Amino acid sequence: MIYLDYQATTPLAPEAREAMLPYLGDLFGNPHSPHRMGREAAAAVEVARERILVALTGGAPKDMAAGRLVFTSGATEALNWTIKGCFAKLGGARPRIVTIATEHAAVLDSVRHLERLGAEVVVLPVDLHGQLDLDAARAAIDGRTALVVAMLVNNEIGVIHRIAEIGAHARAVGAVMLCDAVQGFGRVKVPVESCDLIAMSAHKIHGPKGIGALWVREGFAPEPLMHGGAQEGGLRSGTLSPALCAGFGVAADLARQRMVEDADHAYALFRRAREGLGEGWRLNGALARRWYGNLNVRADGLDAGRLIADLRGVALSAGSACASGSGRPSHVLRAIGLSDAEARGSIRLGFGRYTTPDEIDRAMALVNEAVARQRMFA
Repeated sequence: MIYLDYQATTPLAPEAREAMLPYLGDLFGNPHSPHRMGREAAAAVEVARERILVALTGGAPKDMAAGRLVFTSGATEALNWTIKGCFAKLGGARPRIVTIATEHAAVLDSVRHLERLGAEVVVLPVDLHGQLDLDAARAAIDGRTALVVAMLVNNEIGVIHRIAEIGAHARAVGAVMLCDAVQGFGRVKVPVESCDLIAMSAHKIHGPKGIGALWVREGFAPEPLMHGGAQEGGLRSGTLSPALCAGFGVAADLARQRMVEDADHAYALFRRAREGLGEGWRLNGALARRWYGNLNVRADGLDAGRLIADLRGVALSAGSACASGSGRPSHVLRAIGLSDAEARGSIRLGFGRYTTPDEIDRAMALVNEAVARQRMFA
C-alpha cells in the first residue's frame, strides 16, 4: 500500500516507538503516584513536555517562560476545551467569537454549539484560494470579541493563514487568540508571540494517536472542561500515559531537528506529484503560502469516492478523515467557491518524511489509470 494520507495521520516514527516501549512494559507506574515508579513515570512526562515546548518555541527562553504546556487526549479535546472554556470565562462581557469558514469541524461545531447558548458567532469567508481578507478580520475582531479561532495550516487544502497578523490584532483589542496548529506544528514556524492558546496533536507529526497538547499563555486559562484530579496543573483532570507523552516528545524533537529537511522533501514530492498527474487537474487552494505536503486537486467529471474505492493500492482521501462518510461535500471546498460537483471531483494527497519519489511516481500512474477507466465507463 502506498500511503498518501498524511493529513489524516502520519506513520509512527521508529524513534518515537522505541521511546514508548519501556512505559508499556516494566515502567508502568502512574505518573501521579508519589512512590519511585510514579516519580520515574512523572520524569518521563516532564522530559516530553520540555521537548514539545522547545519544538513549539524554537527553544526561545522568553516564549517558553511565557506559557505552559498541558497534555490532552488530542486536538479535538484541546479545541473543545478552549473554545467552550474561554467563552464560559469571558462570554458575559464579550459575547462575540470570530473564526473562519474553513476551520476544522471541532472548531465550527463548537462555536455553533455556543451560538445556540447565546454567543454571537462571526464566521469569516475566504477567497477562491482559501485566503482570509485581513481587513475583514480586523473589522470583525473588536472590543466585544472574547475569542478568535484560526488554524495555521488548513487540513484539507494546505493553505497557511497569517496567524501572526490575526493574533496581534486580536490581542491588541483584548480578545483571546486560539491557534489550531495541528497541521502546522513541527512543519512550519508557529507564531507563538501572537497567540494565547495553541492546540497540537502528536499523530500528525509521526507521534502516537490519543495524545495532544494545549499551550496556554501565562495570565489566562480557560475554564476546565473535565473535573476530577486536576492532574495537569489544575487545568485538566485525568491520568496521563507516560508512553504516549514520551512518544509525543520524541516525535516533536525529531520534527524540530528535521523541519527544513522535511519541508524540502515535501516540496520536491509536491512538484513531482503535480507533474505525474499531468494536465486536466486543477489545484485547490493557493500555490504560494501553503504546506507542500498537501496536494488537493480536482478533475472535471471525476467521482472521487469511486476513484478511492478503485485504488486498492493507494491510500488517499477526498478530504478530512473526521468528516468522511458524511456524504456531504467538503465545507472547505465549498467555502472556496467550488460547486458540489467540483468538490466531489477533488482528491487530497498527503505525503511527507517517509514517502519516496518512486511511491509518488507509481501512485500518480495508478491514479491516472483509474481516472481513465472511470471515464471510459461513464
